[in-house]
Amino acid sequence: MIISIILAAGEGTRMKSKYSKVTQRLLNRPMVDYVLDASKKAGVEKNIMIVGRNKEMVMELFEGEDISYKEQKIGAEYPYGTGYAVSLAVDEIKDDDDVLILNGDIPLLSSYSIEKFINYHKENKNIGSILTAIIDDPTNYGRIIKNDEGQLIKIVEHKDANEEELKICEFNSGVYLFRGGDLKESLGMIKSDNEQGEMYITDIIGILSEAGKKIGTFLLDDVTEVYGINSKDQLSEAEEVLRARVNREYMKNGVFMENPSNIFIEPGVEIGIDTKIYSGAKILGKTIIGEDCIIDGASTIIDSVIEDEVVINRSVVEHSHISKNATIGPFAHLRPNADIGKNVHIGNFVEVKNAKMGENTKAGHLSYIGDADLGKDINIGCGSIFVNFDGKDKFRSTVKDGAFIGSNSNIIAPVVIEEDAFIAAGTSVTKNVDKGSLYITRAKEVKVADWVYIKNKKSK
Repeated sequence: MIISIILAAGEGTRMKSKYSKVTQRLLNRPMVDYVLDASKKAGVEKNIMIVGRNKEMVMELFEGEDISYKEQKIGAEYPYGTGYAVSLAVDEIKDDDDVLILNGDIPLLSSYSIEKFINYHKENKNIGSILTAIIDDPTNYGRIIKNDEGQLIKIVEHKDANEEELKICEFNSGVYLFRGGDLKESLGMIKSDNEQGEMYITDIIGILSEAGKKIGTFLLDDVTEVYGINSKDQLSEAEEVLRARVNREYMKNGVFMENPSNIFIEPGVEIGIDTKIYSGAKILGKTIIGEDCIIDGASTIIDSVIEDEVVINRSVVEHSHISKNATIGPFAHLRPNADIGKNVHIGNFVEVKNAKMGENTKAGHLSYIGDADLGKDINIGCGSIFVNFDGKDKFRSTVKDGAFIGSNSNIIAPVVIEEDAFIAAGTSVTKNVDKGSLYITRAKEVKVADWVYIKNKKSK
């Protein structure tokens, strides 16, 4: 069995945040989620996560996931270091397992690279393998030292390297793969008699080498995959890399993007071919977008289903469903449970919440439609409000096919407006309206000549 140990207990003090480093987000997902996802997609069958004081925060992220957690406690009575963190999982490791050790702060590492690394380890029948990369400036990285035959001799930390070793640009990424039994045995031999007083996972390489065990290195093609994130500026830089990678895949699969560097799409969103996404769009969560859609002008879409040929212009859509050929915006807001039918038009400054709108219904501008069921071919006039809250409870209203809601009307729930009814402008509907009837409630018009002058005791 291939198992992973994901080191996710670091405090991340350089991140300058009250939140755990591995929970910091890139494209709306915690960085450790990318590491776990890559591990699973690479075929890892069991995942163990080492957590610390961030235990509850991390566990909340993965509620319902099949993950084993081990807590790395902090205090004078506990050892420190990566070696100690890995040792916390020994009771989960069998001798014939292959154990992949990952850091929770390398979200750019792809499942493809992990899979190639695992295959290399198995094909070469290594006891231990190290994922390495080459970087122009390897300052602060542990150097990979090899003999003339290209075999690994040791890993030397930057501060301990001599002049010749400092010239080496191949570095240790901190990603390892070990045979389970040998890993457990070596963990028991690690000492903490170093300057930092910590147990280092790199010491295992020396232990295995001295025992004559086969250790190999696998060189990554793309060094950005193993960039660790320790600060907010590094987080931003990594997000740029990830955004480019994600958007490139969408474009390869037939999505047009006007300015990919300014389009924010969370991995996992589904988008159909020939859909056009313009600069400033943000698409998050479990969103599904069909074919031939237009997402324009800084729109935000969250956890929603958008069918084919929909146009969304500078609007916010949350937890909603939009049917084929509907048009939304500009400046509309679909709040949770808005269900928009085919050919519906939601215009500027219209808000829809927990409401269903049938085919060909239109709300052109400046209206609120909440807790309502609207049929087909309805017109909602400008300034109309569905009044759904009495200060204590919420109620629903129903408007049936073909009805006309005049401008500046108040539909005060719970009421039913039957087919083809006509609500005159400025009306407050407090009772059910019969089919095909006119409903009008207006106060008698009053005109008082010269009222302003009389009130202010002024002449014309």
